[in-house]
Amino acid sequence: MLAGSLAVLLAVYGAGLIRLWRTAGYGRGIRPFEAAAFVAGWLTLAIALSPPLDEWSDRWLAVHMIQHELLMVIAAPLIAVSAPMIGTLWAMPAAIRHRLVDAIRRTPVAAAWSAVTSPAAVFVLYAVALWIWHIPALYDAALADEGVHVVQHLCFFGTAALFWWGIARGPHGRAGYGAAVLYVFGTALHGGLLGALMTVSPRIWYAPYLTHPSASLTPLEDQQLAGLLMWVPASIVFAAGALVLFAGWLRQSDRLSRYQSRPTLTPTGIK
Repeated sequence: MLAGSLAVLLAVYGAGLIRLWRTAGYGRGIRPFEAAAFVAGWLTLAIALSPPLDEWSDRWLAVHMIQHELLMVIAAPLIAVSAPMIGTLWAMPAAIRHRLVDAIRRTPVAAAWSAVTSPAAVFVLYAVALWIWHIPALYDAALADEGVHVVQHLCFFGTAALFWWGIARGPHGRAGYGAAVLYVFGTALHGGLLGALMTVSPRIWYAPYLTHPSASLTPLEDQQLAGLLMWVPASIVFAAGALVLFAGWLRQSDRLSRYQSRPTLTPTGIK
């Protein structure tokens, strides 16, 4: 089922991309780097959800954390910036595509989508999903039941993709870039805090990992390594994203300042 879902995802985006470029021209609608981002994100999804990694994640919390970081910190932003909706729409027959777009534009769906993907909303959704699913009772339930585990992964990937979609595709001006920088830095801080708490905790958070002893790591050392993986690499990625947005903010401010300070010429009446 998982392999089939990934195959359908790739086929739909690929079909939409080919049809779009044949109609509008190469690089129009979806730029080459966006198509490359989709391929990279899809490959990351395939690795994160591969049977070997899934099996190892049942034995070691650190591997489970690697799986989650691949979903949230690498695959999600890559998919979010790859224009997946454009690819999906262009995979549909033209008549259905036009009717669907017109229907969405004329209904409250567009307003609801705009509200859900606003930077403030995606910041809250991402934070809620991250912290709630790391509550021991819910995390243990995901380990014990494959259906709950699937829901956990969908929540992690879905909220992370929405987060990066809202940040990358949101309206940017001086205020827009500034808000995006703050939200990305804020996410780095609270995600890093959760990882730090896991790292320094003197007790095991998740009981199922007590029953999978390892010759190389004790359960507590496994948890400490998992916390470090959440704390350091993810924080670096978010900090880098915030710096990129900050640089964009500076460029935008510089362009606006130059435009506003450009002298205006007034007619002198001299011929």
